[in-house]
Amino acid sequence: MRLLPVSLLLAVFSSVVTSEAPEQPLGATAVAKELPDLKAESTKEDVDDIQPPTIFNGVEVPPIPDIDGSKFNATIKDGYWFVKHHSYDFTLVAPIEPISNILRPSCPHCQHIAPTWQTLYEFYYTSKPVPAGSAADTASTSMNTFHAYYDFHFGSLNCFAFGDACLENKVHLWPSFVLYHDHKEVKRFDTGKERNIQTLSDFIEDVLETIKPGSRAKPGPKLPEPGAKNSVDFQAPAPAPTSTLVSDAAAAQKPAAEEAKAQTGVKPLKATEVVKKTTKPSVAQNPLGKSRAFTAETFQSQVTMTQDAWFVKFYAPWCAHCQAMAPNWIQLSKEMKGRLNVGEVNCEVEKRLCKDVRVRGYPTILFFRGGERVEYDGLRGLGDFVTYANKAIEAGDGVKDIDAVEFGELEEKEEVIFVYFYDHATTSEDFAALERLTLSLIGHARLVKTNSAKLAERYKITTWPRLIVSRDGRPTYYTALAPQDMRDFRRVLHWMQSVWLPIVPELTASNSREIMDGKLVVLGILTRERPDEFMMAKKEFKSAAIEWMDKEIATFQRERQELRDAKQLRLEEAEDRNDQRALRAAKQMRINMDKTDHKEVGFAWVDGVFWDRWIRTTYGIDVAKDGEKVIINDEDVSYTSTSSF
Repeated sequence: MRLLPVSLLLAVFSSVVTSEAPEQPLGATAVAKELPDLKAESTKEDVDDIQPPTIFNGVEVPPIPDIDGSKFNATIKDGYWFVKHHSYDFTLVAPIEPISNILRPSCPHCQHIAPTWQTLYEFYYTSKPVPAGSAADTASTSMNTFHAYYDFHFGSLNCFAFGDACLENKVHLWPSFVLYHDHKEVKRFDTGKERNIQTLSDFIEDVLETIKPGSRAKPGPKLPEPGAKNSVDFQAPAPAPTSTLVSDAAAAQKPAAEEAKAQTGVKPLKATEVVKKTTKPSVAQNPLGKSRAFTAETFQSQVTMTQDAWFVKFYAPWCAHCQAMAPNWIQLSKEMKGRLNVGEVNCEVEKRLCKDVRVRGYPTILFFRGGERVEYDGLRGLGDFVTYANKAIEAGDGVKDIDAVEFGELEEKEEVIFVYFYDHATTSEDFAALERLTLSLIGHARLVKTNSAKLAERYKITTWPRLIVSRDGRPTYYTALAPQDMRDFRRVLHWMQSVWLPIVPELTASNSREIMDGKLVVLGILTRERPDEFMMAKKEFKSAAIEWMDKEIATFQRERQELRDAKQLRLEEAEDRNDQRALRAAKQMRINMDKTDHKEVGFAWVDGVFWDRWIRTTYGIDVAKDGEKVIINDEDVSYTSTSSF
């Protein structure tokens, strides 16, 4: 906290003594007598009350930056700054206390909000934007810290000490909370709202979602009570894995297996047991939190010949994209310590290995498990890597068996879910084929299995095994029912790839080709800056997409019925004329519903603020001026709607 020069204190106190001497002669005189001594004891003109760091979630948190009003614009010139403007005034204390205690906040609202503001700052300072391990990583080089990931900062400005700065910022009420970006005001916390940790956090969450779309979980974080020193869901960092822990886990496997065996007897249906290779790692996963550099020999012995999961990048030192990605890869290794192996191959040194792996460009990133692999085709940010890695770890546990209640909970979190229905007659070969699909679905959609009678009734399942995809609760069925078709890995995966996007996906750099190529795309330009309007527009857009899908299904069924009726008419006419030749020709007629000449229609939406430049150069639309629009994109031709949402 910044305090005023002693010379200024003397001037102010002198005016207090002169104006209020009849009412407070003793207090004023005492202050006037003691201040010269305080001045003599002070070795500086400015006395700074340096606040010690605090501890939250076991992490040392530095004090909230107290911004110097004379350097306000220089301080907040870079990044986002959420600044509390508050007032500190003089409170005369008798007997005279040290100079740091004479300044007290006289604004009751400022006093009331202070613990809330401190806890809110500590909570976000120690939070990890990208969920990873439980180990705390607050190093300045870490990219998975709140400040580094969002470039978002907290600060306080004392309007009593720096009144000119507050007047320049048009702040007349205390406390006032203002968001700045690159020293320009963006928006203010509504003074009409109740000021508490939840409303302030909601304000921050909206801003963070705008900075990094899709990075904030709904309905928001679990907030601590003001003054608390731990988050609600805080867990201390787990100890590093040791040989003792491994042996303890092995010893616990037997009773756990016996308990599971006892429980299976209660289930009404029991599928054929699956005999499969173990997916458990042979050694502790990534014990050092570092990316392992491979040679051709170590790659074969540790990756291709084991059941361990590995996330490996293939790079060249001269590659600019590889150089830009390097810090994120290092940080990913730290985040995955004890959870997932991370490695790398220098293709300038290991040219033969990269050729065998069929590396065609740099960087190429592959995920390996149990002799199989899949290429990572997402974005190369730290958050994108960690999200994919977490899903890969989850997929390593196999296809989860769920009931109707668990499926309902899953629907609230996932837009696309593949559901495999099985019964007591489902074979081990069927389950083995199902397990192969998990690797290819990482980062795209969730795959589960069930023998729930309630779910089978909901989706009208009458044959087993059966595979469907549920997108926003709307089922699409895999039509091949023969056993060999259900076990055909490539055929099933090809169908999954055709339906694994949500009904209205968000257009991103990683999925743009999949969404746009060869389709007539109805593209909605939306913005998250106004959350309520954004959710309403997104809901309306999805409703329009569903309505179009229903019409397409109805048209398909009507056309198929017309073809069937035409064939039946030809058969009846041939029978009436007793024309055997025409009868044979009518029977050989095939109902062809081939739609290859019919362009597929798709729906998608794009963040108009985040992709403002691309939208402006591609479609000539200025989102800031034109607002939200709908574009019908037909490859080389685009049509823009004349009205907004």
